[in-house]
Amino acid sequence: MVDIQKGENSFFVEDNGEKLAEITFFKSGVHEITVDHTVVSDRLRGQKVGKALLEKVVALAREENRKIVPICSFVLQQFEKHAEYGDVWAK
Repeated sequence: MVDIQKGENSFFVEDNGEKLAEITFFKSGVHEITVDHTVVSDRLRGQKVGKALLEKVVALAREENRKIVPICSFVLQQFEKHAEYGDVWAK
């Protein structure tokens, strides 16, 4: 699996200074995190990197007792498909 790093308001995968995948978010209010963008380069497609990035944000939300507002279409799709995110989904 790839090495996921934590940024200011993101989690990302980098190789020799080039970001190959990233999920970005911001804290929206006291109890929410809004996820606004996910991108995975063609080099990493099919390796479930997007899901791994999402798992990092979900873990952060659970740790900080926050809900996630998924304005990113990928994250919204994952939330709709997988019930295990129900506890962090701000519906």
